[in-house]
Amino acid sequence: MTESAPPRIVLISKPGCHLCDPVREVISRVARDLGVSWTERSILDDPELNAAYSEQIPVTFVDGTQHDYWRVDESRLRAALAEPRATDGPSA
Repeated sequence: MTESAPPRIVLISKPGCHLCDPVREVISRVARDLGVSWTERSILDDPELNAAYSEQIPVTFVDGTQHDYWRVDESRLRAALAEPRATDGPSA
């Protein structure tokens, strides 16, 4: 049995976050264009995420490494995804 690879992009957000919608749109577009997977996690569902990131959401991770917070630069995200996938780090 082969395990699927974790998503390349993880977005940490929360419902009602006014900064999250534009970031979600950029991530969705870039992931679709590049054929990479992504997922979204809410700080309301995870006390550790809430403690760590409540003042920074939305937070974007690429291959388990924090990439951006509050906003995401599309060209910078594309450049990060052009790099080979990291083999370690936290997963979704």
